[in-house]
Amino acid sequence: MSPSPATHKIFICGSALRGQPDHGNLQSATFLGTTHTQPRYRLHAAENGWHPAIYEVAEGGIAIPGEIYELTAEQFDYLLANEPPHMYPADVVTETGEVLTAMLYPQELVERHQWEDISHHGGWAAYKAATVAS
Repeated sequence: MSPSPATHKIFICGSALRGQPDHGNLQSATFLGTTHTQPRYRLHAAENGWHPAIYEVAEGGIAIPGEIYELTAEQFDYLLANEPPHMYPADVVTETGEVLTAMLYPQELVERHQWEDISHHGGWAAYKAATVAS
């Protein structure tokens, strides 16, 4: 089923995942399934763990797990309006080669603030679970 022109298919991999505190920002968006990106991204804990920061790299990337949703234009606008500062919509490529919109973060800001690289945790939800357990 392909989305209509009035909808957006997005890749969610952070605090709006099911079971995470910002899931409500998706409102009643249609859950389409789970996937991973191709291994060309890094994942950091921005603002000392407040939200994830992903960006694309030429080498040394990981496959980030996430969820795919179909949002109406209104739901997409709401999501954008509630994202943390500096996050921006951009294309990501899934393990199957599908191109979806995701919320990325400027690599230069991650490096400037030296936010923790949490790529080894295997995703945002796994990182948050590990920080609660420790």
